[in-house]
Amino acid sequence: MKKISRRSFLRTSAMASIATAAVPLIPQGLNGPTVTSAPGYFEKEFGINDLLCQKVLAKALSKGGDFADLFFEHSIGNWVNLEDGKVNQAYSVVELGVGIRTVNGDQVGYGFTQVLNEKSMLDAAATAATIASGKAKKPAEKFVRQKINNYYPLKKLLTSIPLESKLPLVQAANDSCFALSPHIIKVSAGFHDRQKRIMIVTSEGIKTEDLIPKNYLYATVVAEKNGKRERAGWNLGGRHDFSYYTMDVVKEISKTAVDRVLILFDTVQAPAGEMPVVLGPGIPAILLHEAIGHGMEADFNRKKISTYATMIGKKVAESFVTIIDDGTNQKMLGSLNVDDEGTPGQKTILVENGILTSYMHDKISARHYKVKPTGNGRRQSYEHYVIPRMRNTYMLNGPSTPEEIIKSVKRGIYVKDVSNGQVKIGEGDFAFYVSQGQMIENGKLTATIKDMNIMGNGPKMLKNVTMIANDLEMSKGGTGYCGKDGQAVPVGFGMPTVLVKSMTVGGRKA
Repeated sequence: MKKISRRSFLRTSAMASIATAAVPLIPQGLNGPTVTSAPGYFEKEFGINDLLCQKVLAKALSKGGDFADLFFEHSIGNWVNLEDGKVNQAYSVVELGVGIRTVNGDQVGYGFTQVLNEKSMLDAAATAATIASGKAKKPAEKFVRQKINNYYPLKKLLTSIPLESKLPLVQAANDSCFALSPHIIKVSAGFHDRQKRIMIVTSEGIKTEDLIPKNYLYATVVAEKNGKRERAGWNLGGRHDFSYYTMDVVKEISKTAVDRVLILFDTVQAPAGEMPVVLGPGIPAILLHEAIGHGMEADFNRKKISTYATMIGKKVAESFVTIIDDGTNQKMLGSLNVDDEGTPGQKTILVENGILTSYMHDKISARHYKVKPTGNGRRQSYEHYVIPRMRNTYMLNGPSTPEEIIKSVKRGIYVKDVSNGQVKIGEGDFAFYVSQGQMIENGKLTATIKDMNIMGNGPKMLKNVTMIANDLEMSKGGTGYCGKDGQAVPVGFGMPTVLVKSMTVGGRKA
């Protein structure tokens, strides 16, 4: 068997879970002028004009290549964390630089620099150019500014929000958690925001700028009861304006965190073996993302690593299964006005009525398959080159109700929350830790269970989906990150209640 490297799902360590929200329809983006749409930032602040970009691109193509692009980034991130009733951390991180890519077939030359002057950028471009060994190619003589939709409008720049406005939120989350139960003995709370400006300039003559917000508020609690301690947490966030964070949001985070930790005191061990598994709405869609979604990223298919490499146009699931990867959901963590190589945000149907219809493409894979890019070219920062990545990945509603699905199971488990997963992309084999769930006995939800593993194979699991409910929930948290090839990017996910007719559960032996 060909050995494929294993990858893991990443989750911010302070967070115990990722919030979800029920949505009858997926909201789409908004057009119109906002602070996000103002062009010219990099020229005004750092002197990056078209003439300079042409010089750098010409250097990147000085030995040939199919195309080249420049990715400028200026990010400002802020953190404030409270523990034991006191602010123990408050800091900022600034990132500034440009990544320069030369593409020659399916090969990539890449250089980057933190210094935005002509010499440093030309040196980085010379590094990128070494991937090719042919005749020099000229970039476009003129750059056309690309118009994009706005899926995360801001009323104010996040950098204009002072620390004094964030502290009351963190303090209120702390106080609220303690007030909700005498069993709470420790609270950690915090707020994070990041404002990321990017500019993409391509040798094909496209120029695009965007301002990307990201933020979340969290609370993690430790409870003690009868000498036993448990830990849980909750967070809400995404690509929001600061006005999203009201006291109602604080109360929702605090109550959910406390409810989630208290229920852990009344759990039983799960049984072990092969059995039906019902994946609840929302958070369990991490399995959809990890065990199935990565196999539909085009680079794995172009390299013949993925099980789905020869499956375009073929049946991969029952006719009631439709799976979408979407960059156009308003204010969600994986949404993108434009991807990291200049392709406008869009929605991509991966599986339609059980048939695999598309992979997720960047420009390199799109050229290979002779299709248009799907807006899935992403990178962690200017220091990293583009690869196909998911955005917001979700399964659409099905014809059943959640009650009908539960009632159909004689003996199985219901999964509420999963984490710490590992997946072999090639084969699709996975193992995930289930932190919370319930037993299903004679068609009814019974005892709460925790601390078990579920194992299986992604493509097989997809084929074994026998019922889908009509209660789609999308991630509403701000801490969902996905790791691939050493890069972490924010992602969203969602699904309705789903019945998988058989999975391996690692719990207590009968």
